[in-house]
Amino acid sequence: MQTLTRTERTIAPVLVAPAARIAAVYVAARLATTMFFLVASAWSPQDSRFGNRADLWTYIGAWDAQWYRRIAEEGYPAVLPLTEAGDIAQNAWAFMPLYPWASAGVGALLGSWAAGGVVISLVAGYLCCLVLRSILVERIGEAAALWAVAFFAAAPLAAMFQVAYAEASFLLLVLLGIRCLQRRRYGWLYALVPVMAFTRPGVLAFALLLALFAGWRWMQRRTEPLRRLELLQLGGAAALAVALGLAWQVIAALVTGQADAYLDTELSWRRLWMGDTGAFVPGEGWLLAADYWLHEWGVAPGLAPAAVFGLVAMVAIVLTVEPHVKRLGVEIRLWVASYLLYLLAVFLPQSSIFRLLFPLAPLAGALALPASTAWRVGVLIASLVGQWWWIWNMYGLGTEFWHIP
Repeated sequence: MQTLTRTERTIAPVLVAPAARIAAVYVAARLATTMFFLVASAWSPQDSRFGNRADLWTYIGAWDAQWYRRIAEEGYPAVLPLTEAGDIAQNAWAFMPLYPWASAGVGALLGSWAAGGVVISLVAGYLCCLVLRSILVERIGEAAALWAVAFFAAAPLAAMFQVAYAEASFLLLVLLGIRCLQRRRYGWLYALVPVMAFTRPGVLAFALLLALFAGWRWMQRRTEPLRRLELLQLGGAAALAVALGLAWQVIAALVTGQADAYLDTELSWRRLWMGDTGAFVPGEGWLLAADYWLHEWGVAPGLAPAAVFGLVAMVAIVLTVEPHVKRLGVEIRLWVASYLLYLLAVFLPQSSIFRLLFPLAPLAGALALPASTAWRVGVLIASLVGQWWWIWNMYGLGTEFWHIP
């Protein structure tokens, strides 16, 4: 029987202990989410979207999960469906293929596609917790990192770990990419980026992160030596991310024979809220949404540009000067900035905004930094309350226009 060396006996507990503690936190959080789903099912009215007492499998396969399942079973349409008005209707081209295909593979072993999808989400969620702890612990310490993991595992959007969505898988790839930047292991990016690009839209935000990080490394070259190879690796990975981020549009165009197949498909969701607003214009979605929501809330719609500018300025100030956020490190702050700029360019803010902010998970580290136990327990309780609110509205009810996750 092989015996461990003294070094191995010293290192092993250090590696195993956090993984075990995180596993305990993650399992407890998943039990809480399961309880929320069951209560939502029991309390849901007859006219709710999924009916009274829907089972967990109904929730697991609901909303966008239905599109992923359709992709696994039917593939992508060669002829785009049209609405009665002649516009391109919602269709599978809005979703990337790797998650539904992987779910089909795992589901073939487990007996159903939904089982495959939720197992992948559950495993990806636990791995996210492990990687999140690793990217935070060197910046904020072990105790704060574990609290951040607890906030993340019980976050308002933690249901994403228990439904057949690609969110957890995509976030895992992002967190691994951030860890590669922290450790200056850029070669691994060439394996992560292609998988990321076809898991969920967002790899263009990661491309921006790589470009900004390369610029930051250049500016810091006197304090941290910068080899030419590093710039080449970062530049190559960023170029690859851009190319693959645009590749899906090309693939959709080639299969359907319509050059604007992907963008028009994405705009089909926007038409539900705004009607026909014409061709896609980067950044226009936020102005349209600000005008829409200000009108809904009884505020002068003419304030929309000022509202968007104010929001952008506030976020910029937080990322640059807020002390708890600054302690997270430049890699995390640049990712948050890159992803928010990406959303600013392509997204129309509506009820899905909560889910779209899921990749900002590393900011949980900033919430964990105040050492007050009362603060940390309060944040955890607020996270669980937010999670219940989200599950109840999106799954227990699902009847209003803003009940779409």
